[in-house]
Amino acid sequence: MRALALLAAALALAAATPAAASVMVVGNDIAVDCSKAAFAGRFDSQSIQTCTRALQEDRLDRRDRAGTLVNRGVMLTRAKDYGAARADLDRAADLEPTLGEAFVNRGVVMMADRDYAQALAEIERGLSLGVDEPAKAYYNRALVHESLDDAKSAWLDYRRAQELAPEWEAPRRQLTRFTVSKP
Repeated sequence: MRALALLAAALALAAATPAAASVMVVGNDIAVDCSKAAFAGRFDSQSIQTCTRALQEDRLDRRDRAGTLVNRGVMLTRAKDYGAARADLDRAADLEPTLGEAFVNRGVVMMADRDYAQALAEIERGLSLGVDEPAKAYYNRALVHESLDDAKSAWLDYRRAQELAPEWEAPRRQLTRFTVSKP
């Protein structure tokens, strides 16, 4: 019976999709289009190419260049091109080491590579730096905690994600898998 419960939990976790944290760019037109596409959840080749064009053609300040790299990295992660996503997120973190989204998203890529301990460290670093969408960071950290068999921490992070974004269905759906009892 316990094996069946563990299998059900593993299948539910596998079905859970990490949440990407995009960066709002207010710079030039192409970079803004890249940002809008990332926030809209797009990852088609045309959207990725828009980000590439922004990086090549727009005169971006350091933060907007790093944000555009994060946004393209988010799209590449969604497209499951983890190597290219990691390269963009590494460049973004090097360029703007205070951009929390670079670290949270790099943690998502590490989660895809099953490097859970490093993923946890990256997401925590991103949270400590501050992110525009902390609910997504807490949700991703919950996924990592579950992968590390830390159900209590996972539950706490799913709950925090739900508190921060009560309209978001994903954390609420994950919380229904838990049974909480007091000692």
